[in-house]
Amino acid sequence: MDLRQLASKVEEVCRTAGNHVLREQLNPSVIKTSRERGGISVGHYASDIDSHLQQYVTGALNEIEPHKSYWDELAGEVRPGDRFWCVGNVDGSINFARNLSEWTVTVSLFEANDRGEIYPILGVVHAPALDLTYMAARGQGAIRVRRLLTTEKRERVIPSTWPHLSDSVLCFGMSYFRNESRRALATVNDLTGKPADIKRIGPVSLDLCKVADGTYDAYFEPSLHSWDIPAVAAGAIVLWEAQGHLSRWDGSLINWHEANDIVATNAVIDDELMPYLAARSDNPTVSNPSNDERIARTQEMPPIYE
Repeated sequence: MDLRQLASKVEEVCRTAGNHVLREQLNPSVIKTSRERGGISVGHYASDIDSHLQQYVTGALNEIEPHKSYWDELAGEVRPGDRFWCVGNVDGSINFARNLSEWTVTVSLFEANDRGEIYPILGVVHAPALDLTYMAARGQGAIRVRRLLTTEKRERVIPSTWPHLSDSVLCFGMSYFRNESRRALATVNDLTGKPADIKRIGPVSLDLCKVADGTYDAYFEPSLHSWDIPAVAAGAIVLWEAQGHLSRWDGSLINWHEANDIVATNAVIDDELMPYLAARSDNPTVSNPSNDERIARTQEMPPIYE
């Protein structure tokens, strides 16, 4: 099965799973507040829905195309060509719990290249409450699917072409960790008065896709953690296939095995935006690359563009 066909199958899985989760959103008894995530005490909305979602989606993916293991089980030797499904919990759990529409079901597929590097090569981001889906696969471009009454509209995803901070529309994310939230808000303060608007809606998977389709000119968020990888990966391949840019705030490439300050752009606003992010980066010793250097780095990523 080629990647285009596989993406269509994954879209069907995400739609079915999303319909089940959507029915549960109006049932407050299924939502609880958890104080633990990854051994860290946090204020986090969670529910049994996540475990049911994982169980259904992983079972469906195993029937479509089983692989060596899943991303969260990744261990031991990785050989070129090995693939790993990556299935997320509900992305945007607080939005979900508060009965907002901006939450998603995400699935991505990672592949190892000849150098042992692992990158997403397929992604689906489905927002059930919005009846909106984004999907992309390596070399196949990115598609947005919208349900309009009784019809379905499939459109190619294309970023904006606005190159300046002035009159741009940006969005940002921040976590429930105090220091990370402070850094996000400090960056917003640095940018205040330059864009036409800076929005905070979330979740990360949907924000990435909305940069890909031109809704936003750029998105930034500090310190996305290991549990954010499924959402970031699914949105990343949509952005890449739309020819947008994704990097850390210092201009370096995303590391899929550790926390990242991420920025997604339309690929033409970078020269004006990146200095603000580099100044707040957790890795300030890395020089801020020019836009041409960033393009060259992106094009050097063989799992995506060869």
